[in-house]
Amino acid sequence: MEFHHKPVLLREILSYLPKDVQDYADLTLGGGGHAAAILKQFQNARLVGVDQDPEAIQAAGNHLDAFRDRCTYIHSSYSNAVIQFRNNGQRFDFILADLGFSSYQIENATRGFSFLHDGPLDMRMNPDQTMDAAYLVNTASQFDLQKILRQFGEEQLAGKIVSAILRQREIKPFSRTVELAECVKNALPKKLQYGRIHPATKTFQALRIAVNGELEELKTLLENAIDVLRPGGRFGIISFHSLEDRMVKQAFHALENPCNCPPKLPRCICGKVAVVRKLHKKMLQAETDEVDVNPRSRSAKLRIVEKI
Repeated sequence: MEFHHKPVLLREILSYLPKDVQDYADLTLGGGGHAAAILKQFQNARLVGVDQDPEAIQAAGNHLDAFRDRCTYIHSSYSNAVIQFRNNGQRFDFILADLGFSSYQIENATRGFSFLHDGPLDMRMNPDQTMDAAYLVNTASQFDLQKILRQFGEEQLAGKIVSAILRQREIKPFSRTVELAECVKNALPKKLQYGRIHPATKTFQALRIAVNGELEELKTLLENAIDVLRPGGRFGIISFHSLEDRMVKQAFHALENPCNCPPKLPRCICGKVAVVRKLHKKMLQAETDEVDVNPRSRSAKLRIVEKI
């Protein structure tokens, strides 16, 4: 399969870029769609593109070949990359993190992300990583699996699903995506098995987040990214589910409103000052015309801040 990924909220991102971008870090490079548009708009901009999927790095290199003299690529998680930038003293005018995964990753059955396509139960963003979804499903305790489904999938029927998984793995360990999807479906009441949303959606989301440590990655990113921005630099994050967006919203609010003095005090005495300002009141979402062309953009949420 060819690696492809339609960049979401590209129009909104381009409208909120700084007036001049010299150094740009794309921490989730994917197929390079966002990067190509930004490099085209800023003729002198230099890109540092990061992705933990080596297939994405290769695809982006092909897509961005016209800009190759201005591109540097790093195969790494974005949390490790941003710490490396900080330690090396690198600074950027714009940083972007698109937390979604690509159409290629979803549709390529060998990657094991989809409950619609039969493939190995994998779900690793970085194929070099040791733990995959099959190992997690077949070895984690009942308590841990229920915690994963409730915390990362917000699955209210986690108990029923995990009980079914435990029974099934005693007979035969899970190795295929469709095996797990069918197990989850059959664990639910009949009325929930044929809804608009596939019954395994939340379970697969939860396992993917756990396998890739996605929320820990995001926490590290939010704690360090502002340090590698120049004053006036901007940081944009695109998230696709409420867990991620909640973390981003709270982190940006704390950076803009760091004072922790009791509200009854007439003035601030803690001395903490804002380090960013929000560029919009509410999260930005795709307009109808984009959703019509790319339905997956419907759940995308963009938040951008500027370093003071």
